[in-house]
Amino acid sequence: MLTLKMLRDDPQAVIEKLKIKNFDAAKIVEKVLELDGRRRTLQTESDALRAEQNQLASQIGALMKQGLKEKAEEIKSKVAEIKGRSNELISQMESTVRELESQLVLMPNLPCKLIKPGKGAEDNEIVKMGGPDVKLPEGALPHWELAKKYDIIDFDLGVKITGAGFPVYKGKGAKLQRALINFFLDCNTAAGYKEVEPPVMVNQASGFGTGQLPDKEGQMYHANLDDFYMVPTAEVPVTNIFRDVILAEDEIPQRLTAYTPCFRREAGSYGKDVRGLNRLHQFDKVEIVRVEKPEDSYAALDDMVAHVEGIVNKLGLKYRILRLCGGDMSFTSAITYDFELWSAAQERWLEISSVSNFETYQANRLHLRYRDSEGKTQLAHTLNGSSLALPRVVAALLEDNQTPDGIIIPEVLRPYTGFDKID
Repeated sequence: MLTLKMLRDDPQAVIEKLKIKNFDAAKIVEKVLELDGRRRTLQTESDALRAEQNQLASQIGALMKQGLKEKAEEIKSKVAEIKGRSNELISQMESTVRELESQLVLMPNLPCKLIKPGKGAEDNEIVKMGGPDVKLPEGALPHWELAKKYDIIDFDLGVKITGAGFPVYKGKGAKLQRALINFFLDCNTAAGYKEVEPPVMVNQASGFGTGQLPDKEGQMYHANLDDFYMVPTAEVPVTNIFRDVILAEDEIPQRLTAYTPCFRREAGSYGKDVRGLNRLHQFDKVEIVRVEKPEDSYAALDDMVAHVEGIVNKLGLKYRILRLCGGDMSFTSAITYDFELWSAAQERWLEISSVSNFETYQANRLHLRYRDSEGKTQLAHTLNGSSLALPRVVAALLEDNQTPDGIIIPEVLRPYTGFDKID
C-alpha cells in the first residue's frame, strides 16, 4: 500500500498520479490525512499523560519513606485516573490506526512516470514485436479442435470431473505440459533464479501482503473452514517468503523461481475468450520473483523482460510486448509489460506473461525491508513475472506448428518431451 509519507509530503501529486489509473483518490486522501492528524493528536496526548504518570509514580516511594502515606495515596489515586485515561486514548488510537489502514488499502499503487493514461487494452503501447511470421496449412484448426483430433486435451472430461475451465491433459499433451514446466524452470535457474516449491494454499495475511486481498477476493477460491486461499499465482507464496523480514545488504537482491498450479474463478468471463485453453480456472505457470534495492529495480525489470523474451524466442513463436496504460494496469503495479503470442488459427493475440515492478507497494504491506550501508532500514522493491503461463503457450504451439502430418514440437523442447511430433 502507499506510505503515509507519500500522502503527507504531496497529497495532490498522489491524487493526480492515480487519475492515470482512472482512480479518484481525493476523498480517500482527505480521509487518510484527517485520520492521521487524529492519530498524531491522540499520540501526543497519550505521551504527555504517560510522562505525567511516570513523574507522579516516582514521587510515591519518596512520600511513603517520609511517612506521608495519605499524600502518597492521593497521588496513587491520581495515577490510577491518568492510567484509565491513558488506556482510553490508546484504545482510541488503535481504532483510528485500524480505520486509517482500512482507507490506505483502498488506494492502488502509483503508476511510474513511463505510464500513459488510457481506458483499457486498446490504449496499451506496443513496444516491440518479434518472432517468425506464421503460415498455416489449408484447413488449419484452432487448438481445441487439434486437442480433440490428437486426443491430447479433453475439455469435456474436465467438465465431468470438475467443471468448465478444468481440462484433462492426456498422453503427449500431458508430457508437453511437463516438458514446458521443466524447460521454463531450467531457463530460469540458468539465469540465476533459485528454485523453490511453495504451498499452493495461502493464509489471509499472505493474500493481503501481495495485494490480492481485499482487492481480488472474489476472484480467488476460498477454503472457508480453514480460511485458506488457493493461489492465483506463485507470486503470492513466493513473495511472502519475505514477509516481516529485514534483509542484510549482502542478502539483496533476491531472485526466486517457482512452478505452481494456479486457481482463478475468472467470474464474468464468457464468449470466445474462454474457448479451449484461452481462459481456465486451473492452469500451470512458472513464476520469477525479485527483491531489489529501489535504485536497482528498474534495471532488474528490464532484465526480467529480456529474460522472458529470450524464452519466447527459443520457442520460435511470434510475439509482441506491450507496456500497459494506466487503465489496464493491476491495482498493485507501478509498471507492467505484457507478452502476447499470435494465435494464427484464432487470428488474435494471447497474453502469456506479465512482468511488473511494484516498487514499495507490496513491501509496505509485507513489512519487507533491507538494511542499507548506513544501518538504516528501507523498504525494498518487489518485482515478478510469468516465465511462463502454460495454457496460451500451448494453444499457440499447437496452432502455429500444425501441419497436415501432425504438430511439430519446437526443437528446444524435444529433449524434454522425448518426441518431435504429435500425430
